[in-house]
Amino acid sequence: MRELYIARLREFYRQPARIFWVYGFPTIMAICLGVAFQSRPPENIQVDLIGSPSTSASSAIEKTLKAHDEKARASKQPGVALRVETEEVATQRLKTGKTPLVIEANGSGVRYRYDPTRPEAIASRGAIDDILQVAQGRKDPVATDDKLVTERGSRYIDFLIPGLIGLNTMGGGLWGIGFLLVNFRIAKLLKCFVATPMPRRDFLLALLGSRLTFLIPDLAVLLLLGTLVFQMPIRGSLLLVILIDVVGALAFAGIGLLIGSRAQSTESVSGLMNLVMLPMWLFSGVFFSSDRFPAAIQPFIQILPLTQLLNGLRGVILEGAGFVDVIPALAILSAWAVVTFVIALKIFRWS
Repeated sequence: MRELYIARLREFYRQPARIFWVYGFPTIMAICLGVAFQSRPPENIQVDLIGSPSTSASSAIEKTLKAHDEKARASKQPGVALRVETEEVATQRLKTGKTPLVIEANGSGVRYRYDPTRPEAIASRGAIDDILQVAQGRKDPVATDDKLVTERGSRYIDFLIPGLIGLNTMGGGLWGIGFLLVNFRIAKLLKCFVATPMPRRDFLLALLGSRLTFLIPDLAVLLLLGTLVFQMPIRGSLLLVILIDVVGALAFAGIGLLIGSRAQSTESVSGLMNLVMLPMWLFSGVFFSSDRFPAAIQPFIQILPLTQLLNGLRGVILEGAGFVDVIPALAILSAWAVVTFVIALKIFRWS
């Protein structure tokens, strides 16, 4: 098993392209997404106004919104990015998603046009309506103030880094094991291995061991990137983060082993990989919370290994969760690892 393990390591570092896709690509992806979604000042409210300077009602709305924008900019608050367009242009911009809200004067009142399925449209509608109502003399009976929270750990980049760690763990386990086995089978190398006195168990364990070896530097790169470049906090135990990622890697390596146990071509294994990975890409909460999905499918989502890996990583990194808190996630990941490895070992095809 030791010699098989060393051979696998040599195969890896002798191919620079593999090193880039395992370590370089996730780092570049994290940097690009981190720059795009790092903390920045609140954006102005985007709104289009139907009318022209000759229309008195629309002119009054325009003056009100511009006055609010100047006042907001002076106090360094989000302003109003207003565009005055014809009805045809404004409607087209709304249909194509270039503006979330269109306003038009409707007699003595105001009509709002927006898509209610867009959260930014609903927020813009509420903010603009408040501005116009206050300008006409409305007074709120309850005094309110704002307390802005920009604490590390609550930002999108803090949510994203654990998601990228889980995504890379899944990809490495599935492609690094399953695809490799199919290549061995196509090249008739598995027949050569099985003809030796090598225990078959050792061959498969060596593949799993090499994958865990590649995992630690990958985890370290993304954690260092998050903490040093984007000031992401690690509120829980670093050893617990490593434990969760290792158990997650074993789960995905077992799934990759199972997928590659019978596949005879790169086309078939690619299709199976995508069939397994796509639901986790969509539902497990890599780029947004899995809580957005309906309650009816939450049991399915929660049983997915990537969901539990991300829950465990985010719980420890962002919330300071302890070992007891992540036992459910570890149990589900361990079950995936053990069950898939046992099944793969029984049905594995060596020719």
